[in-house]
Amino acid sequence: MPRISASFRRAPRLALATLCLVLAAPAAAADLDRGRYLVEALTACDNCHTPRGPDGYLRDKRFSGGSQTFNGANYSVRGPNISPDAATGVGAWSDDRLTAAIVAGVGPDGRLAPAMPSEYYRILTARDLEAIVAFLRAAAPVEAARPIQRRDGEQAAETFPGAETPFEEKDLADPLRRGFYVATLARCMECHSGETNGALDHKEKLGAGGKLFRTPAGAAVGANITQHERAGIGAWSDDEIKAAITKGVGRDGRPLKPTMANLSKAHFSKMAAQDLDALVLWLRAIPPRAGLPKTTD
Repeated sequence: MPRISASFRRAPRLALATLCLVLAAPAAAADLDRGRYLVEALTACDNCHTPRGPDGYLRDKRFSGGSQTFNGANYSVRGPNISPDAATGVGAWSDDRLTAAIVAGVGPDGRLAPAMPSEYYRILTARDLEAIVAFLRAAAPVEAARPIQRRDGEQAAETFPGAETPFEEKDLADPLRRGFYVATLARCMECHSGETNGALDHKEKLGAGGKLFRTPAGAAVGANITQHERAGIGAWSDDEIKAAITKGVGRDGRPLKPTMANLSKAHFSKMAAQDLDALVLWLRAIPPRAGLPKTTD
């Protein structure tokens, strides 16, 4: 019997290995694309974790830490370095540790300050959470000085109704559920719900507006985005709502104030049509509330 060369005997095994690599590569690329979409179009991680210049985010320092300081009753923090730098970022963190920071608000030193909106990220499907971690891992490592963080006492764990547990992929097939998913990741109600005794009231004032924001550009108030015909957006067309979300303009065509204007242009303008349609559908389901935003001072 003729002898079969070793190289020929190995060929099927090599061919199979090559096939596995070919099949695996698109999946990895798809995960990174999905992670990029989630980070850039919905969760807007750059908003807190990338420094800004006069023309916007400093891309060469992406994820190396934000410029804005967030102050609360018992904390004063800035978005830390979440680039893969091993010394000053999260490069030395395990995937489990990074995941815990995103969805549980827990870091190496304990619970993170409430400025980290983990309560809105617990809803992430397993696939989407993995995609975000993969995208952050693939970013360029940037060394940066650690910001001074102040956290006094125990930081309370926040919750957002309906987002206490992860969604499953099948949930996203329902347009209304998908709309809630998109709105939650984009944290719409963090800015647009009313407050009771200084705390967001998602039960009685969901979408009613009134939260005051002070920015370098001046003061602004979270708008009422319930279906109230006069106080909210009940009389707006779908196209007008979409223009506010993705272009940062009101019904009269005038630019909205920061931070909505900034988020619209830098992030929500990248929202996929399917997600935008679902988001508008969910906003249409918010009961009308007449609570008018308080005036700025």
